[in-house]
Amino acid sequence: MDLFARIREKAAKRNKIIVLPEGTEVRTIQAVKRVAENKIAHPILLGDESEIRGIAAKIDTDISGVEIINPVKSPYFDDFVQAFYEMRKAKGVDLDKAKAAMLDPLYFASMMVKMDKADGEVAGAENTTGNVLKAALQIIKTAPGISAISIAFIIIIPGCKYGDNGVFVFADCAATINPGAAEMAQFAKASADTAANLCEINDPKVGMLSFSTKGSASHELVDKVIEATNIAKEKFPEIKIDGELQLDAAIVPEIGHSKAPGSLVAGDCNVLIFPDLQSANISYKLVQRLARAEAVPVLQGMAKPVNDLSRGCSIEDIVNIVALTAVT
Repeated sequence: MDLFARIREKAAKRNKIIVLPEGTEVRTIQAVKRVAENKIAHPILLGDESEIRGIAAKIDTDISGVEIINPVKSPYFDDFVQAFYEMRKAKGVDLDKAKAAMLDPLYFASMMVKMDKADGEVAGAENTTGNVLKAALQIIKTAPGISAISIAFIIIIPGCKYGDNGVFVFADCAATINPGAAEMAQFAKASADTAANLCEINDPKVGMLSFSTKGSASHELVDKVIEATNIAKEKFPEIKIDGELQLDAAIVPEIGHSKAPGSLVAGDCNVLIFPDLQSANISYKLVQRLARAEAVPVLQGMAKPVNDLSRGCSIEDIVNIVALTAVT
């Protein structure tokens, strides 16, 4: 049984309520049919019920057992408007603006999670990451002690001898454009936890990536990675971590042992922390397309489970992320 089959099995035992605000999106409709049929979670679609069921009929997808909520007709719409107003009035939000926000399915979905009407949220099949995160951060907010969220990707590379039998966690691939050293240290901790708790990696080993390995180059970009590594080692001594490491020194044993002798993780890393969003996003997509890897995102650092899809996601991706959200 592969990793995501085991995650789906765990999710089925929990019977969590997961809201998907993009109720008219075709892949989402097809995915929730599978989620419901396989009892992976209790999915809720947001939108006009007749419109959603009409689209489902056109694509020959039976969602008769799937719950659909039209935000404006919901019995708790007014309560959500009031709650959002109280939450954001200091930011200049009045009741009219609060009502307009709750008519947006992304905001309504985040409020469902905030107010315990749902256990988690999955969106992003047709909305940008920025729009998904804006609503979630205004309403659900980050977990205590977290100053910056990150989006890790669980990467599963078939036939790969590196990482944890081809399983890696890459971060941050989609949220923070140019993190500081302290933020990178937080990403390292969150990603090590993702590796252990979601990916079943028994021994997470974190590599802080750079174009330099142990002083082979000198530059302020390298200095940031060194500082981030030092912060992580001090704040999270339980993590096995090292840096700065070039990619080959991080994952190839003979190169790691040669370039970073004495390192506890060099050559054996299964968690890779990138110095900025540009390098991380390019890298995960390169591996996904050229190595035909699975690449499934996990939003780290939120107070309650929310996950953001890639707009290029497949039906299978949506099913897997619903399952991940249910077990987070």
